[in-house]
Amino acid sequence: MAGSGTAHLRAPEEVLLRVENLVVEFPVGRGRKVSAVSNVSFDVANGETLGLVGESGCGKSTTGKAIMQLPRPTRGSVRLDGTEMTAVSGSDLRKLRPRMQMIFQDPISSLNPRRTVSQIVGEPLAIWKRGDAAQRTSKVEEVLSAVGVDPVAAGERKPHEFSGGQCQRISIARAVITDPQLIICDEPVSALDVSVQAQILNLLEDMKARYGLTLVFIAHDLAVVKNVSDRVAVMYLGKMCEIGPPDDLYAHPAHPYTEALLAAIPLPDPRADPSSIRHLDGELPSPIDPPSGCRFRTRCPRAQDICASAEPQMQRVGDDHYVACHFPLETPVAEPGVH
Repeated sequence: MAGSGTAHLRAPEEVLLRVENLVVEFPVGRGRKVSAVSNVSFDVANGETLGLVGESGCGKSTTGKAIMQLPRPTRGSVRLDGTEMTAVSGSDLRKLRPRMQMIFQDPISSLNPRRTVSQIVGEPLAIWKRGDAAQRTSKVEEVLSAVGVDPVAAGERKPHEFSGGQCQRISIARAVITDPQLIICDEPVSALDVSVQAQILNLLEDMKARYGLTLVFIAHDLAVVKNVSDRVAVMYLGKMCEIGPPDDLYAHPAHPYTEALLAAIPLPDPRADPSSIRHLDGELPSPIDPPSGCRFRTRCPRAQDICASAEPQMQRVGDDHYVACHFPLETPVAEPGVH
């Protein structure tokens, strides 16, 4: 899997967000560094939802924060509607902030506990001096009503008085209040009960249609991602391995890692045999010292000698379906893999 390349990128004028060769590294002392994101490239068209999936530690959330310039990427390009985000700073970057917002994984800790709901949601309007006091109040009431929160009953209450699902609704209201073009959803339902997850997912779909939003939806649950995404990208250990339409990617995964992730989705069938599920062997490599060539080769049943010496590049395997693998699934392998 883990590879590089930009063959899957569309023309710049066709997309709202274009991320190219993104690199995010963190120093860990003694001259060493963690390669959290390594040469990741993808794009998102206007009005589209890109699902970004992978197991914990693969770099999904770091990628989302790097798009927001929090933190600034080590190298690479992030272009939002033609503006190179990595080339601006200070007041120029601050002026671009309302155009992109983020919904965080933990809804309760992402809200200021000392402020009321009306103050939390209305603060962006006050910071950017949009409208007068009456107009701001009207906008806050409109957005709170849109996310299913009663502005009269909830407006003067504080976050600790609400459940996790209600706090996430408030977080969504805060994110859309500035009329952004792009919202990064960093695992927005993983901390919620299953019944509440469905409500929040439906709400995000409604808000996307109502406000014309473009979303990057980060999650580790492939079953959730399939229902909300127009395209799905799979990451492993800081690298992009596969990207394509959800129906095609889920029905015909081209990468062994994607196949393993799909096999791990629980089946609501008491007759299913758990022992028949294919599990990945081996341990997740350290991002401080990742394997050479393909980063997935140490756990891949199809690995060959070339996988250790050459990093796979993105190649087309279907209509808008790309994979970074020397031996994609349904491609014959001459002999048992050599790790």
